[in-house]
Amino acid sequence: MSKKDQNTLLKNMLEYIPIAVFFVVFIFFKDDNVIFYGRDLSGFVLATLVFVPLVVIATAVSWFVLQEVSRIQLLTLVLVLVFGGMTIFFNDERFLKIKPTLIYCLFSIILLFGIFRKTSYLASLLGKALPLSYDGWMILTRRMAYFFLFLAATNEFVWRTQSTETWVYFKTFGLTIAMFVFFITQYSVFKTYGDFKD
Repeated sequence: MSKKDQNTLLKNMLEYIPIAVFFVVFIFFKDDNVIFYGRDLSGFVLATLVFVPLVVIATAVSWFVLQEVSRIQLLTLVLVLVFGGMTIFFNDERFLKIKPTLIYCLFSIILLFGIFRKTSYLASLLGKALPLSYDGWMILTRRMAYFFLFLAATNEFVWRTQSTETWVYFKTFGLTIAMFVFFITQYSVFKTYGDFKD
């Protein structure tokens, strides 16, 4: 395995391990209340208590080992610290549940601001992985911005109308699958505006 492949594998592990651990802890303790330093915590808050430091550790490892931390990672870290911390401090799961809404809204606003300036901030993040032309990046960026708004609205609907367990499954698997499906449906853009022609 090449150094580049090793770095990619480590990067993916650092991104998904905290989420996986959160999911596992929640599933094991979802029906229990755990006493932690005199506080009665639900399974969700306990999972958050584990999740927050793992995100900090993952970001630190990315910085020291890969020598790379993107702005998106830093923004995510800040929001995890703020809303995860509020979830733990107030013992209220709602704070962590609205975090994806805020992240997706911020991403959408940033991308739309770039489009207003006739530039694609998405290209600066994914340009090496997706060799698209300027027109291709603008189309993909516009669609991505609207897709982030859709995800934000969907997250709001799920956490406000469904059970906590349903939201955890949605956050762990649903959002990841939705992102994968989105990029699959953009094949025509990749084929028309990139180096993906047969």
